[in-house]
Amino acid sequence: MGFDIRVFELEELTGVEYRSRVEITGRVSRGLVEEISRSKKEPEWMRRLRLRALDYFEKAPVPQWLPYIQRIDLDEITTLYTKPDVEVASDWSDLPEDVRRIYERLGLPETYAKYLAGLTTVLDSESVFVGMKDFLRRLGVVMVPMEEAVQKYPDLVKKYFSRVFPYTDHKFAALHYALWSGGVFVYVPKGVRVPYPVEAFFFLGKEMEGQFEHSLIVADEGSELVFIEGCSAPRLRRESFHDGMVEIYAHPSSRVSFVTVQNWSRNVINFNNKRAVAEENAFVEWVEGSIGSKITVTYPSTVLRGEGAKTVSTLLSISNGGYIKDTGSKVIHAAPRTSSRVLSKSIVANGGLSVYRGLTQVNKGAVGSFSHVECESLILDEKSGSYTYPIVHLLERDADVGHEASTLRLSEDQVFYLMSRGLRRNEAVSLVVNGFVRDVLRKLPFEFASMLKRVVELEFEEYGGVG
Repeated sequence: MGFDIRVFELEELTGVEYRSRVEITGRVSRGLVEEISRSKKEPEWMRRLRLRALDYFEKAPVPQWLPYIQRIDLDEITTLYTKPDVEVASDWSDLPEDVRRIYERLGLPETYAKYLAGLTTVLDSESVFVGMKDFLRRLGVVMVPMEEAVQKYPDLVKKYFSRVFPYTDHKFAALHYALWSGGVFVYVPKGVRVPYPVEAFFFLGKEMEGQFEHSLIVADEGSELVFIEGCSAPRLRRESFHDGMVEIYAHPSSRVSFVTVQNWSRNVINFNNKRAVAEENAFVEWVEGSIGSKITVTYPSTVLRGEGAKTVSTLLSISNGGYIKDTGSKVIHAAPRTSSRVLSKSIVANGGLSVYRGLTQVNKGAVGSFSHVECESLILDEKSGSYTYPIVHLLERDADVGHEASTLRLSEDQVFYLMSRGLRRNEAVSLVVNGFVRDVLRKLPFEFASMLKRVVELEFEEYGGVG
């Protein structure tokens, strides 16, 4: 089965008050959903959850926050579910040569050896490599493919799976739960601080394909974890569709940092559903680096459920060319003395479009809560656009909530001034861009900050301004 995605050109998006015109046709069959569940030897509760999600998907209305996609025909999807002919390996030498070559070109074996405590990789719809350093096992940390976790830790998975981000949230969340495959489950025991990051790397290798991986992270009381998500795809002639999910549950006094470096190819339509629950005095951090894809829709969100819980979201999106980044962050203050900070930075060039769509809600009784949102956009030419749509629901008078937004436009006068100080044009623009993203790069581990900095530079070489 396959799909066809037709996308509006940016010229068709007139003004800022546009309505969604998405048409979803075709059906995801009950037989396909049951075959996925059967092939994974899932327990009955997971099969039933998939079928409930399928039923909701068929009945739910199309989301009204997708003005860019005209039609999605699920009957034309060639691969809603793809199982690579590869067994899960724990040593690079056990992977087939063609698969190993992909990851070697991406530098993953070296990165794992030098910087990471654990690594899992997903090719198309299945995990193909899972590695953990010995000290991580001794600490009692669990890091396994999601399918394996469902079988080995059913009670633990059932307690959290779909409880942070339910399938009833919207139509594409339901589609994800009906078809999910791949992803990683991480459990950090009480009081354990993982000293090095762990990473999950997702590679989408085929056109006309759907990828629906599910990652679930549970940090027990007083534990700490840095989780890095890497996403990549080769240059594809036709569209592929990514509809992933991340759920994080941070128990009291735990700390979780979730870092995403997303560099999908230009023909990937990217939906990334991300949400965390933070209990008393817990801390959740989102760092989102969105570079590639044709269209990206992602809003990392946190529900501050316990008193004193905190969250920080740092977002960087780049739209160079006729591409769209619809990103933002959502925070629900559901307990007293909670705090949140959101910093969003976007760069647009060559007719790109960036949209910040965020929500801050302070519930009644969440006294003494604090929230601050800051949106900054850098526009490199007259053809590009950037919009900000903040929503604030303030249901408690005893709260401090603020939002500020600014837009910077690179002018020829600025470039000329820097060139008059002895810089070439590409060096001048590079100085401006790298200075603009500095706040985001500081949030990343050093080796990933260096990589993202280089990706940003390469992204604008065609613009003639960076490199």
